[in-house]
Amino acid sequence: ETGSAHLVNRLDRETSGVILVAKSPEADAALKKLFAQRRVEKEYLALAHGHFVADSVVCEAPLGKDEQAIIAIKDCVRPDGAAARTEFTVEQRFARAEGDFTLLRVRPHSGRKHQIRIHLSEAGHPLVGERVYIRDYEGPRIEAARPMLHARELGFVHPRSEREVFFELPPPQD
Repeated sequence: ETGSAHLVNRLDRETSGVILVAKSPEADAALKKLFAQRRVEKEYLALAHGHFVADSVVCEAPLGKDEQAIIAIKDCVRPDGAAARTEFTVEQRFARAEGDFTLLRVRPHSGRKHQIRIHLSEAGHPLVGERVYIRDYEGPRIEAARPMLHARELGFVHPRSEREVFFELPPPQD
């Protein structure tokens, strides 16, 4: 109904950042169509365990679709899974007594459930604060109250005005 809010995209419960809300069912349908067509630009910030050796990495690991996939990482990445592509770019590397970590700019080119979290674990650098996709990680773990993932930017061509719109939210203090 007009006047009610419609959540267009979602973030994991503990992920901070930009979400998109539509004011009508028509706007909701139009915006969800943009997401389905991969015509929405998204950028995240992530803190990952360890130091990425390369300044830029692309992970193209297909992901399973079933809810049981979170049981183990090996059950998430499947040759018969849905295509998923994530681009990681190093912003800064940190060395601390409790362990090394890397600040990354992350651009998912698909929108699979837990895609960024799984791809980081597959790359050997799970999120700082990760509790699910970290089982095989043997390096020093930096403790955090939540997975350190923030949806920083969201941009698209508005379906009605046909103008580019861009939303940005700086990361929280944590």
